[in-house]
Amino acid sequence: MARKPVAPPAEPATPAADPRKRAIEALMRLAASQPWEQIELTEIAAEAGLTLSELRGLFPSKLAMLGGLTRMVDDAVLAGSVDDLMGEPFKERLFDLVMRRLDALAPYKAGLRRIAPVIRRDPLALAALNRGAVNSWRYMLASVGIPTEDALGPVRVQGAVVLMARVSDVWLEDDEPELSKTMARLDRELKMAGCIMARFEDVHRLTAPLRGLARAICSCRPLKARRRERAPERGEDNEDYAPAM
Repeated sequence: MARKPVAPPAEPATPAADPRKRAIEALMRLAASQPWEQIELTEIAAEAGLTLSELRGLFPSKLAMLGGLTRMVDDAVLAGSVDDLMGEPFKERLFDLVMRRLDALAPYKAGLRRIAPVIRRDPLALAALNRGAVNSWRYMLASVGIPTEDALGPVRVQGAVVLMARVSDVWLEDDEPELSKTMARLDRELKMAGCIMARFEDVHRLTAPLRGLARAICSCRPLKARRRERAPERGEDNEDYAPAM
C-alpha cells in the first residue's frame, strides 16, 4: 500500500530551543548505549545541556520523558495531511496511521529496542504508558474520522493501543528498509482487529433493547415516592390531607 512517510520531528533551530525535545532526545541517545536502569537524571541533564533544576521543571521522571516522546510523535503525525485517507476503509486508515507513527519513531529505534524489554517487566510502568497511549490514539483515530466518543469508542481506542504495541514488537527487530515483516504483521493484526470489532458491534446492536429497558428501570422513581406525589389528588398516604378527626 502506498503511504506518505512522516518526517521526524525537526531539530531545534538553536541549542536553547525546545528544551523538552532536547531532554527526550538526550534520554534516547543514552538509552541506545546503556541499560535503562543505569541512566541517571544527572546524565540526562548533562547530555541535554540543561541543569538538573531545569530538567526537573520539564519532567518528573524518565518515564514521563517517554510520555513526552509519545506527544512529540503525536504532533508529527497530526501535522501531516490525511485528507487523502478520509474516503478509504477503516483498515487502510489504520494501516497508514501506524506506519506514520513508526516513521516518526525511527530516529529513536535503537533506544526503544533496549528500553522495551525493561518496561514490559514493570506492570506499573506499563499501566502509566498505556494511559498515555490511550490519550494518543484517541487523537490518532479522530484525525482520520474514526469515532472515539460513542459507546464503542473506548474499545476502538484501546484496541488500537494493543495493535500498535504488537506491531512495534516486530518493528523493533525489523531492520529491512522496506519493513516488510512489520507491514505483514500489521496487515494480520488489522484483519484480526476487524473481526473482533465486528463482534463487539454485533453484541452492542443486539443488546440495545436490553440496555434501553435497563435505563428505563433505573430511571423510574420508587413506587412510594410516586404514590406520595399523587396523594394530594387522591387524598391518601399524606397526613396533610387526612380527614379531620
